[in-house]
Amino acid sequence: MEISGLPVELWRLILSYLRLPDLGRCSLVCRAWYELILSLDNTRWRQLCLGCIECRHPNWPNQPDVEPQSWREAFKQHYVASKTWTKNAQDFESSNCFYLFRRKKDRHVLRVGQGCEFDTLRAALASAGVYDRIVLLPGVYEEQSEIILKVPVEIVGQGKLGDVALLVSIDQHCPTTRLCNVVFMPAWFTPVVYKTTSGHVQFDNCNFENGQLQIHAPGTCQVKFCTFNQSSVHFHSVALGVLENCEFTGSENASVTIEGIPSSERNWACKHLTTLAKSHCVLQASDPALCNVSKRGGWGGPPARNVRTCKIVVGGDQSNLLPASKTQLVLEKAGEKEAEVNSRLYTAKEGEAMTLETDSSDSELSTSSENEDDDRSMYKLSYRAHGLSHMLAQVIHSRPQTSGLTALQRDLELKTLQQELQRDKEAQSLASSLQGCLIRKCLFRDGKGGVFVCSQGRAKLEGSVFRELTYAVRCIQNSKIIMLKNDIHHCKASGIFLRLAAGGLIADNNIHSNCEAGVDIRKGANPLILCNKIHSGLRSGIVVLGNGKGIIRSNQIYGNKEAGIYILYNGNPVVSGNHIFQGLAAGIAVNENGRGQIIENVIRENQWGGADIRRGGDPVLRSNLICCGYSDGVVVGERGKGLIEGNTIYGNKGCGVWIMSSSLPHVTNNRIGHNSIYGVAVFCRKDDANDYLANQGGNENFNDEGEAASWENDLDSEDEHFTSRRPISVALVESNSINHNGAAGLYVKSSEALNIIANAIHANHDSGVAVLQSSQLTRIANNSISCNSLGGVLIESEARVELRGNGIYDNSSHGITSKGDGVIVENDIVGNRGCGLQLLQTADMKVTKNRIQSFWDYGIVMLDQTKGLVQENLIFQGRSKKTILQQVSNAEDCIVQNNKLLIFKSKSDVAWTLENPPARPHIEGSTRGTSTATNSQKVTTMSTRIAARMDGGCRNNGSIFCTIL
Repeated sequence: MEISGLPVELWRLILSYLRLPDLGRCSLVCRAWYELILSLDNTRWRQLCLGCIECRHPNWPNQPDVEPQSWREAFKQHYVASKTWTKNAQDFESSNCFYLFRRKKDRHVLRVGQGCEFDTLRAALASAGVYDRIVLLPGVYEEQSEIILKVPVEIVGQGKLGDVALLVSIDQHCPTTRLCNVVFMPAWFTPVVYKTTSGHVQFDNCNFENGQLQIHAPGTCQVKFCTFNQSSVHFHSVALGVLENCEFTGSENASVTIEGIPSSERNWACKHLTTLAKSHCVLQASDPALCNVSKRGGWGGPPARNVRTCKIVVGGDQSNLLPASKTQLVLEKAGEKEAEVNSRLYTAKEGEAMTLETDSSDSELSTSSENEDDDRSMYKLSYRAHGLSHMLAQVIHSRPQTSGLTALQRDLELKTLQQELQRDKEAQSLASSLQGCLIRKCLFRDGKGGVFVCSQGRAKLEGSVFRELTYAVRCIQNSKIIMLKNDIHHCKASGIFLRLAAGGLIADNNIHSNCEAGVDIRKGANPLILCNKIHSGLRSGIVVLGNGKGIIRSNQIYGNKEAGIYILYNGNPVVSGNHIFQGLAAGIAVNENGRGQIIENVIRENQWGGADIRRGGDPVLRSNLICCGYSDGVVVGERGKGLIEGNTIYGNKGCGVWIMSSSLPHVTNNRIGHNSIYGVAVFCRKDDANDYLANQGGNENFNDEGEAASWENDLDSEDEHFTSRRPISVALVESNSINHNGAAGLYVKSSEALNIIANAIHANHDSGVAVLQSSQLTRIANNSISCNSLGGVLIESEARVELRGNGIYDNSSHGITSKGDGVIVENDIVGNRGCGLQLLQTADMKVTKNRIQSFWDYGIVMLDQTKGLVQENLIFQGRSKKTILQQVSNAEDCIVQNNKLLIFKSKSDVAWTLENPPARPHIEGSTRGTSTATNSQKVTTMSTRIAARMDGGCRNNGSIFCTIL
């Protein structure tokens, strides 16, 4: 009959009464009938699928309310699976016709129960032939001794699930078996309800109560739509086993245990299981758009987000997180202000000094009259071409280029898992590998453990849910685990434990709301952690300790109550390309001799330091974007070390970099700008590190079950320190751009030696460098200190300072003010609003071979009881009629001799220049920190466009971080 003869709705009503064989025949009539049968997906096919006693909802148990893509396809998979257990692959190569004799066409059906031919399961098995079907009528069947399965059979319970219960212990000695719609409970003599050591067993729609399922190599199994209540599955060196759509509840130990290296001896079912596993791979089932990145040109399509916002898209409920729009608003306003400032700046013609037209953040000089400007042009000295002028040009004049901005956004954008797999062949190989046990779309809840992998075991977990367990996954003893797209939350301890050289791939999982760390890596474990969301934990996001390693890349780590990533006790991971934000403590904490390489991460909006290093922590912190934190950008606490290189540290409400006493950091080539307090602060005050540890993760469950209390003694002796690092014996701050910070650019109040070398300290809202206390020598050499809102350098009475080879230009107060001791040698102090050099109180300085000019005030002023030696300085006259050098000090030890004073007599005189040598600082070639210029180029470029000003004052010259403590 033609389809057009009746309305489609009427056809669907008629066809809804057909059985499965009739639907199959109708679909073979013609294409029109085939499409009509397909259109019954949400009606008849759904009814057939849910009405089959061997089937459950295709998305059970995790998403039973979510409709499958096709009910017909789901029913087809159920139907095919019920037949595949008979596909014994022992084919005869001599003839293709022998496959007809693998099983009998006339399978017998044996019924067991009251009024049937067999009363017991044992009696039915004794009479069953190969591939016969045994149907159990509703009832309870108990056997007093172990049943040995010697013939391949199918055992099916009749009625609803729960109507048929087996109190048995079955040992399979045949090639294949299938059990369906049965409740298994252990017999009185053993907890093992089913065991196989060689064959393949398939369980469909079964319940296991208080029992164990054991699979030994070369045996295999496929378990689908089963419930394990206080029951467990044990795999021993199994080449391949599959658990799909199963529910595990109330386990007293691990629900699934995989131990032993997968056996090389394989049975007939391994080929079938491999095909089945690959056909349902979660990576293939993901959004196909992710697979076509290269076809779209990588980052084509929608416009890239503005880097200025640092906006990060995260999944799930974010009602408790700070909206990224606030960050965007702050930074956009700051960007507008920066554009206004930059529009007022200009560089004079070649050979002239860099000046400022009007009031701006780069200088607080008041507007001068035209005549004054004309006069000044006669006296001014050119210092534009000094050794660090390129760093100032980046801060002041560079504007973003479209191509550069696009490339920068591409580099900072979080990579998807597909992109990571495309660029990392090792990760790609791990994601596609299939050994041991495959656990897919299962639910583990309300028990002690989820999956335990040990003794070189192999396991792959896809699309499963682990919730309200003690721990979700534990992997130890050289085992490997592959976890893709799982949901792990509300565990009482850590979500994932890796120990004793364990490894594998943990990718694209949602790990949240756990009581301890989301991922815990120890004792030589070395996993690859990619593209996960790790958030809302009650402790840290990821913990790496005890010689733990790992590659942690492209993850979103946010909203954790402690550090996003916490590294300690010789932990040594590689952390790169992650977004770590909105944590309630530090973004990354490196403590207790932790190490690691922390590279190219976005660390923003954390309550404590963006990166916190202390108590022997010695990481490489390179090319990161550390911004908009509610405390300091980088904290180097007591006994902290490390290389802090090429980072952009901006817009933090505390200091850019906070360094405590007894620490030995190397801070080089960073862009430190627009922080609310100091750019870099070096303090003698010791914070209570013990308090920090107690709150920051020191009480992590280090001595968890199965590990000795003195586990620290197990640390390997290897010391993989980074050979490219330059050894230093004194804390070193070099080659940084420190600009537009809310207080002093560099603030020192320390009792230990410090070297400040080759930095560009520009346009900060207080002094450029303030040394309040320095009982050991502070060396300030070859720096450019310019356009700061107060003086260039302030040295208080308790300080010992060496100032050598610096260029101190255009600051709004005195160039150098000193009340302390030390030497001031070979500096250029030019164009400052106040005096060039001011010595006060009991200053004892040796001032030699400097070039000094103040346009408005004295070149050198000595007041009070100053003493020392002032000789061989070249002092240029400014416009002011004041004496070039004023000596008020009456101290006998104050010696002033052999200074050269240059006085401008007429307009016909040749203009003065800084030459022989040219303007300081002098940096030969490039700065020492430029060895990493390639790695940090994109972060350095970014800082030229960022001008985020955060609210907040100096907090009594203290760190917000320490104020919290």
